[in-house]
Amino acid sequence: MVAQTRTANAAQKKLAFNEKLVGKNLGTDALLKKLKTLYAELAELDQETVDVNSLSSVRTQLISTSLLLHKDRGVKAFVACCLADILRLYAPDAPYTQSELRDIFQFFFRQLSAGLQGTDSTYYNEYFHLLESLSTVKSVVLVCDLPNAEELMIEVFRNFFALVRRDLAKKIELFIADILIALIDECQSLPSEVLEIIMAQFMDKNARMDQPAYRLAVQICNTTSDKLQRHVCQYFTDIIVTNSRDLESDNDFEEIRAAHELVKQLARSCPSLLHSVIPQLEEELRVEEVQVRLIVTQTLGEMFGGKGGADLIRKYPTTWNVWLMRKGDKAPAVRLKLVESTKELLLNLPEHREAIEGKLASSDLNILIRAAVCRVYSQLDYETALHHISEGQLRAVAGRGMDKKHTVRVEALTAIGKLYSLAYPEIENGDPSAIRHFSWIPNEVLHIASMTSESKAAAEQVIADYILPLPSLSNSASASASVSKNAEVDEVAWTDRLLNTMRYLDDTAINTILSMSAVKTSRPTPYEHFLQACIQNNGGVIDENEEAVKQRLNNVIRLLSRQFPDPHKAAEDLQAFAGANENRLYKLLKTCMDPQSDLKGIVKTSNEFLRRIEQSHDSILSTMSIFLRRSVLRIVNQSSISPLIKRLHKSSSTIPSLTTKHVYHLLTYISKHCPTLYKAHVSELTKAIADEKNTTLVEVGMQALAAVVRTDESLAAFDKRTMERVIRSALSKNARIAKFASRLLAFLKGCEGECSEIIESITEKLPDAEPELLVAHTTVLVQIVRFRSGAFEHKSDAVMAFLVKKLLMTSSQDDPEDMEVDNDWVEDDVMPPILRARILALKVCRHRCLAHAFRSNAAELATPALKLFTTLLQHSGSFSPNAPDSLSAKSHMRLQAAISLLHLSTIETYAAMINVNFVWLAITVQDPCYHVRMNFLTKLISLLSLRKLPPRFNAILFLTVHDPEADIRSRATAYISFVNRTLSPAARVEHLEVIFIRLLYLLAHHPDFATAHENLQDMAKYVEFYLDQIASSENISLLYHLAMKAKTHLYTMSELAQELIKARSQSRSWTLQSYPGKVKLPSDIFRSLPNPEAAAKIMKTVYLPQETVEWLAEATKPHKAAGAATAKEKKREVRDRKSPQGSKRKASRPRTNGASKRAKKSARWNSDQSETEESSSESEAHTTDGESKLSERHTSPKSSRSEQSQDEVQDSENEDKAANGEAPKGGRAGRKAGTQARARISKQIGKGGMRLKKS
Repeated sequence: MVAQTRTANAAQKKLAFNEKLVGKNLGTDALLKKLKTLYAELAELDQETVDVNSLSSVRTQLISTSLLLHKDRGVKAFVACCLADILRLYAPDAPYTQSELRDIFQFFFRQLSAGLQGTDSTYYNEYFHLLESLSTVKSVVLVCDLPNAEELMIEVFRNFFALVRRDLAKKIELFIADILIALIDECQSLPSEVLEIIMAQFMDKNARMDQPAYRLAVQICNTTSDKLQRHVCQYFTDIIVTNSRDLESDNDFEEIRAAHELVKQLARSCPSLLHSVIPQLEEELRVEEVQVRLIVTQTLGEMFGGKGGADLIRKYPTTWNVWLMRKGDKAPAVRLKLVESTKELLLNLPEHREAIEGKLASSDLNILIRAAVCRVYSQLDYETALHHISEGQLRAVAGRGMDKKHTVRVEALTAIGKLYSLAYPEIENGDPSAIRHFSWIPNEVLHIASMTSESKAAAEQVIADYILPLPSLSNSASASASVSKNAEVDEVAWTDRLLNTMRYLDDTAINTILSMSAVKTSRPTPYEHFLQACIQNNGGVIDENEEAVKQRLNNVIRLLSRQFPDPHKAAEDLQAFAGANENRLYKLLKTCMDPQSDLKGIVKTSNEFLRRIEQSHDSILSTMSIFLRRSVLRIVNQSSISPLIKRLHKSSSTIPSLTTKHVYHLLTYISKHCPTLYKAHVSELTKAIADEKNTTLVEVGMQALAAVVRTDESLAAFDKRTMERVIRSALSKNARIAKFASRLLAFLKGCEGECSEIIESITEKLPDAEPELLVAHTTVLVQIVRFRSGAFEHKSDAVMAFLVKKLLMTSSQDDPEDMEVDNDWVEDDVMPPILRARILALKVCRHRCLAHAFRSNAAELATPALKLFTTLLQHSGSFSPNAPDSLSAKSHMRLQAAISLLHLSTIETYAAMINVNFVWLAITVQDPCYHVRMNFLTKLISLLSLRKLPPRFNAILFLTVHDPEADIRSRATAYISFVNRTLSPAARVEHLEVIFIRLLYLLAHHPDFATAHENLQDMAKYVEFYLDQIASSENISLLYHLAMKAKTHLYTMSELAQELIKARSQSRSWTLQSYPGKVKLPSDIFRSLPNPEAAAKIMKTVYLPQETVEWLAEATKPHKAAGAATAKEKKREVRDRKSPQGSKRKASRPRTNGASKRAKKSARWNSDQSETEESSSESEAHTTDGESKLSERHTSPKSSRSEQSQDEVQDSENEDKAANGEAPKGGRAGRKAGTQARARISKQIGKGGMRLKKS
């Protein structure tokens, strides 16, 4: 205490009290009275004016043992107050010895601890006065000078922290804080026990600022931080050092964890105490012990992510950097802790976002860490994600949806799905920031869903939960069943959400979401078959046909389970569901899958179905959730129709908006694939076609009515006015409206006469029709010949004569502006009307053949059409080799011809006729135009998947191996893989394995086939591609047997295949045994040899060139050939991925599959990029004594029908001429034989310097 000078003058006051406080006969009441008098008089005295000599008597009496140990609380309370005033008046010098002072302060603290209970307690005012005096006078600092000061300080701190917990007045808390702060400031060395008492207040897990003890500790630490820093650091160090010895189990680290928890608490409330502790934490990040690094990484992560994290980083930048480096820690648990800490960092440290995102963006080999990174983003709120997370980082998270591990995929997709769900209200309101930041998410999820079967289930779940969720019933939470029954769903908002989401989808994503909608599924669906099989199975209690019923159930389950992420579990769960045999579940599932169920019904039954499954069969919940999601019309259903039609009512037909286009797309899609959804909306559609000003609405209405009438004729009962409107529409200039109006008439019962009248009217107008009207009329002809062939036939001669002679046989040229560029494709919306009419004319020919397919004269009627289609293929889209048709017209014409031949091949009669030109049809998949290849492949896969085409058409898929575009290769590969995985063993043999011999035949007659080594290397890649997809240890013997059997007809190609099969067997350690069965060569392409000697001679002869034999010998070394091919393919895939999105790259050198899709408009073909057209090599027939002549029974790009009767000398002459680019004798096909597919590429790219239009 600071010494003060007392002035002795007349103004000094003396204590008037002179009574005895100690005596034998002094009663308690009298003593209390005296003490109160003394207390009152002492309180009035001032330190500056008091005569301390007058206090000597009471000063001595007050420390009497009889008073300090008096049994009465009141006596002790007043004694304490008097002693406090004595110390105040004597300050700064205490009038007592050190021993007496010790007793006095112990007495003070005992009184306060025992007596200071609350405002209503006895003597509260006296205790309050005592505490106030100690606080204001600071006489308590005398404790620091006492011999046993440490013990006394410990007692003071312990008692006061216990005292403050009594929830006393705020002033008392402040007095206590002042007292304890004064003690810390004045003490020479702080007892460790005192620090432990203070730190203990922070160790409580429930410590918070509304707790007095915690609040007191915070105030003390913040006020005395300069003095406590060193002690806190030493305290922390002692704990770490003491507990770092003999660390073995998790329990050994508890004290260390507790110490770091303390540091976190101090960082939140008293960061200034940690000035010396933070560097120590930095050192801990470098220690070898993993658990210590783990603990400190979590601690610092929480500290940096707290409110004062920014200041902490600014003060300790090296600690921050060392902590960030833990992302590369060798221990996965440490890396995981750092990742888990980043959520708060992203929220509270926007200025350090780049560094944090950099650590999160870096990939990690550990699955848990990759999943944790994604989980961080799923925990963010909308505002944080919008303002503190970059779009690039969100896209990186979305990219994890293609992770090889299921857990990571789920976390990644869930994260971005949640963020989209949070952002959707703002996207709907048109917030530019929300749109820019989040609107791309559904598009990305849908792209991921279409990539692999593994990612599909996770993406579907996210779409169902967050992107396009089913609405909740507004009163579903009510306990009242009657109220819940009347709950409604907002169908308009639900439909608008789909439309708003589609605004930001590309074509691929739109196609994916439509495929997920279950609208396109043929009905009854596999899921409905499963339900019916469950009902028939009856839980295993079957009255009749037991084996057949069980077999049917097992077959359906096997088919469905293959489409689930875990097929084995799915099969078990579906069996368990069937075994449960709960009729209520069957009924709910049937209602859910019914196309006539509205949105409200689907929501209610779906919720009840899943709730019942969860309650009684929880183990199968995940499988049945996927089952329900895929089987129910949850994205588009009959509740969508009215909102969509109303949207079209409001739209402008002149300038349709993006939303209008999507509405149009949805309604058109429904009309094509699930018109039964329109059953409840026929009257609404009838009104729609009356709005003739809105052509889009009329078109959609006509299409929908035609589709729904086709499913049920009784649904359409039109009045006379409506019928007149439909007939008028069928004869209008609008091709789309005319198409669906005529289709509607064709489906309406009793409208044969109207259709005939329309045909007659069109027949009269065709010769003089303007181009637009010609397109519309030809469109109507397609519909009527397809669906009402009888009405077409009475005018068929006149119509077909016009279509063939006046329309198809005339050349089609593009607009002069388009002729300035080498444009091999034009989109439908900008296609010249005449070209559209010519394509439609080809469709008329095709559908006329299909309409008469099962008549006795079908072959005779179809012959001219088949010749027409074949001619187009042979002359690259024209009817003569030198026709002046534009490139785009030729592309469209040959595509339509090829597709028509595919459709006609679904009829057995026509398939046999088309087979003679099968090679011409097959190499369409290698057309120079990308769009021709892609559209042809798409249609081929579509018909193959429905099993409409003969198995030999599967061989065409393997011709895509050389395609310069990855999407064509991947589409073919994906289909082959799917079929190979799903077909039964017997079907696999028929559709994929036996066709190997047809593939070899196709390659032997391929335009690029020659026996030169370079050509055979290209041929080998086709065979390798087939073997990559199909070959296995089970079927390799069959494939080798087929290749060997083919040698008597295919010579070189057979030998090449045999060697490649042997090389593969050796590299993969497969046993190549003799095939025990018998295989008959296809009689439609092979004929018997004249005698056994000829066969024996062929089998003994080696036809492969020596260079090829040596090359194949190298391939027999294990894995070498496969490794080289794989490396080359990987390089090609890398180049594909690096190509700009939206453009198709040009082949680096001409390939058999033709040119790639045209590049962007800014690209130019340079003259030095084109390659000189290679001259044809001699055909295999010439090289090997006419090997293909022994087997040919049809025309191909290598030989024509007329050649079959010629001798080998003439054949050799023809081959030599073909090699020199001359037309062969005997009516050879219009394309060159040797490198014909490559010639098309050269023709396309050989005009250097021409600018291409963007396709």
